Formats: sequence, structure tokens, C-alpha cells
Amino acid sequence: MSSGRPTRQSPARRRPARTLGVVAVGVAALLAVAGCAGPAEPGAVLERVADTTPAATGWLHTDGGTIRDSNNAPYIIKAASWFGLETPDCVPHGLWGTLTIDEALASIKSMGFNTVRLPFSNECLAATTIKGSVNYWANRAYNLEGKRPLDVMDTVIARAKANGLQVILDRHRPSSASQSPLWYTAAVPESRWISDWQMLAARYRNDPTVIGADLHNEPAGSATWGGPAATDWQAAATRGGNAVLAANPNLLILVEGIENQATAGGTWWGGGLADAGAKPVSLAVPHRVVYSPHDYPASMFAQKWFSDPAYPANLPAVWDRNWGYLQKQGIAPVLLGEFGTALATASDKAWMASIVSYLKANGMSFAYWSFNPNSAGTGGLVQSDWRTPERAKLDALAPILTNAPGTSPAPTPTTSPAPTPTTSPSPTPTPTGAPTAPAPAPTTSPSPSPSPSPSASPGPASGDALSATWRLTSSWPGGYVANLDLTALRAVPSWSVSWNDPTVTSVANSWGMKCTMVPKTSVTCTGSDWTAKLAAGQKVTVGLQVNAAKAPVNPALTIR
Repeated sequence: MSSGRPTRQSPARRRPARTLGVVAVGVAALLAVAGCAGPAEPGAVLERVADTTPAATGWLHTDGGTIRDSNNAPYIIKAASWFGLETPDCVPHGLWGTLTIDEALASIKSMGFNTVRLPFSNECLAATTIKGSVNYWANRAYNLEGKRPLDVMDTVIARAKANGLQVILDRHRPSSASQSPLWYTAAVPESRWISDWQMLAARYRNDPTVIGADLHNEPAGSATWGGPAATDWQAAATRGGNAVLAANPNLLILVEGIENQATAGGTWWGGGLADAGAKPVSLAVPHRVVYSPHDYPASMFAQKWFSDPAYPANLPAVWDRNWGYLQKQGIAPVLLGEFGTALATASDKAWMASIVSYLKANGMSFAYWSFNPNSAGTGGLVQSDWRTPERAKLDALAPILTNAPGTSPAPTPTTSPAPTPTTSPSPTPTPTGAPTAPAPAPTTSPSPSPSPSPSASPGPASGDALSATWRLTSSWPGGYVANLDLTALRAVPSWSVSWNDPTVTSVANSWGMKCTMVPKTSVTCTGSDWTAKLAAGQKVTVGLQVNAAKAPVNPALTIR
């Protein structure tokens, strides 16, 4: 999926799009039950987490269709994607509030996952500053202010290790603005794709917390398996994989599929590996290749198999044909690199039950999309407060999250410092093209549509106590994301901002405020969470994602 906001899906095959929002698990609630007191000093919290979590198992390798750990025991990778480092924000999402890095990772661990899939973009790797909003006070233990996105990646990996989690690095996009169907673009040629991967492999060469390299997210469109050199993903994955292993021979190399298969027809972006059995990716270092398809339900795109009278009983045969055979026949292990759903329809619930059953029956590794609640179409593992668990999803995943090889019992998460922020975070929603925005559903290949440049912001509107500016940050046919920049002119005990929107049909997501709408009339948002009350002079940025035929242009604001 694409990260950031939802992306337009083409009339053909596509996977889900991702968007901004808010997520994390009920760590605070768990702590309360455990009798833990309020927020501790940052250093104490970090030491306590490090002392109570098990060590990583060391480097992994493959053996036929099995992944094995450093003791040669079978190992199932159970990952959750936490996106944001691939978006224009260049920082994992959710840190704009009181959520901390340790709190997010402890939540993921407490759910039963053992790995974090961490998307990034080449653009963010090169950036010298974090572009999105971070509550630096809440996250003061990590000294992120003034740091580069690459430094943030270092911190997430270090804290993942402290929380007993491993990490798969996912090259999600070349540019932060949109997904690319091929592994290279005019701005990011193959040489840079390879050099960036070699840099990362060398950077974490001595740290088995980083277990794998997902070479390129969701090859689609013109991507082929074999064929012309310019589109041959199998050959590119071979070159890229060998380059990574030259820098660190211990990494697993995750190779996604393509959308338009020669032998099995169209499927999801990144989902087609029907041709890999006859033409495998063969690397200079053996026992490294893991195939990583993506799969989504009918709500993401009406693939032809969803209308089959035999649905959902027909699904295992679809998966066997497209990718499952690789592990079943002992060719190579499969890690289902993305799957997710909001569980909003009976069809989606049937798909979820079926794919969980398939993964469990075949002992397959997986990475759920996503931890973030701000993923369009799928939502996340936590609600928009980034803390409350999405219980229905975790119940649906329970058969594959219970303790088994590769999953150790989760320690009681320890709270990270969460003092009241002095300045409010401003999540800058990411314009996205395809899930991965997460996320990130197809019948014919979805081509990511680049997000338009944000329109000029209108001048600020002012009430007696509050000044507000409305900013469009991303739009696509059917929706948009906008931010509100607020300045308290004096102490504000409560506030609301309204604007006319003649095409609005619903509010899909919001952060830092709660929003309602009158269909095809207006949107009204009120302060909540960390912005419910504002101190004199305080500046905050909040935002929302709206389903509408088109975004309003510089709407007039009414402040109360």
C-alpha cells in the first residue's frame, strides 16, 4: 500500500491506499491494570523496557520453504507495519501527540508481533531534517529535535531491540510523494536504489535487530518477471539482492511479486509470484530469499475471484497459484508482506478469516498493514487515539499471533514519558499514490496518482481567542486531507472551527480534533485530546481526511 493518505485506484487491479490518522495500543490501560504509576523520567523508562524484554534470536536464514533462526529452529516472522518514514513527514506517524516511540513499539509487542516492518523512501533517507510534526517534549528521551530522518530510523531500530522486536526495512517509495510501479524513476535511478540499500545494509551490519530488506514495494503496471531489462523485476531483484548481501550477507532479501503475470493473469500490486517458481531469484549468498506478496479484500478492489460463486472457498486456490506454492513446494519461504482490512463488510470478514486460516495452516510469516490507524481503507491495529486496541482485528488475527516458534510471550509494556506537550504536533498528511496509502486494491493495475501540490492557504481567520488557517495538503478524486494551523490569542478552554464543503459525504479520519459534517454542506471540528484546551500563545496543527467529490478552495472559516 501507499502510505500517507488514500490514493486513487485505477479501474483495474490495485491494492489499498494509506492515509494519515491516529493509532496505538492500550499501553496506558495495561499499565494501570499492572499497577504502574504515571509517567516516569525518560531514562528510567527506557532502562526498564530494556531490562524486561528478551534478546533477539540473531540472524535468520532460509531452508527450503522454512525460515530458521540462529539456533536452526523454525521461525515465523509476525510483523506489523508502522509507516510514516516514507511519507513527506519523514518520521513514523503518531508522534505528533503524546505517543512515544517506546509506547508504540510496546503496543506492537504486546499484541503478539515479533517484528516491525518499517517503510522508508529514498527521499527521506537523504533529508537533513524531519519534515512532519513531532511532539519533542513527549519524545524527549530520544533527542530527536534537529535530527535527520536517518537518525530517527536508528532510534526506532534501537528501541525495537530494547522492546524485543526485530525490524524489516521496506523501501516503500523512491519519492515521498507517490509510489512507483518500477524500482527506479528519473529522479531515483537504479544506481541510487542500490547505493542506498548498500548504505543501510552496512549501517546495521552488526545489529541482528534488522533482519531483512524488502527491496521495493509493490511492483506494478509495466513491471515484468523476466522480459525487457527496463521492466524485468526478477533481474533487478537479483542485482539489488546481491548488492545488499555484499554489504551484509546475513540479511533476508524480501522480493515482492508483480501485478501483471505472464502465466496467472492480473492480481494485486506486488501480489503476483506465479512465474517465480520457473524463474527464481538466485543470489550469490544462498538461503537468503523470501518471497513477499501482498493481498487485500474486496473493499480494496473487486478482483474477479471475489464474485466467484464459490467465494470464499475459492481463495486458497488463488493464493496457491499466485504465491503459496513457493513455500508449499519448498522452493522458498513466503512472508505475506501486506494484508489488512477494516472488517466493515461480510465479504471482508470472510476474506480475513480465510487468509488467517491459510497462513496458520501453512506456517507462513506475515506483515499486517498496519499499526497506524490513519491507513485509508484498512484503518489500523489501534484506534485514532493511537492507544486503544482494535479488538475485532486482534481477535481475527489471534490464531496466528498466539505463541509459536518465533513468538515469545509479550512482556508487560512500560509506559514512556507522556507529559503534556508544550506545542502541539502537526501531522502533515502525506500525499500518496499507492500502499502501500499503507496503503496500503486492484483488478487491473493501479497506477499511483501523484498528489497535487497543496493549494495556496487562505489568510488566517480570527475569533476573539483563536486564529486559524486552513491548508489543503493532499487531494484526489473522492477525498482530501487538510490541516488547521491554530494560534491561541489568549487562553482557550474549548474551540471549534467550521467551513463550507458542498461535496462532503463523510469524515474518514482526524487527529487533534473531532469532526462532524452535514452532508454536502459543511464540516465542523472541535478540539480534543491534546488540543481540547489551549494556553495563551500556544500554536498547534491538527488535521483531517474527508471523503468528498473535490476539495474546497480556500474556504472561509467560522471560529467559535
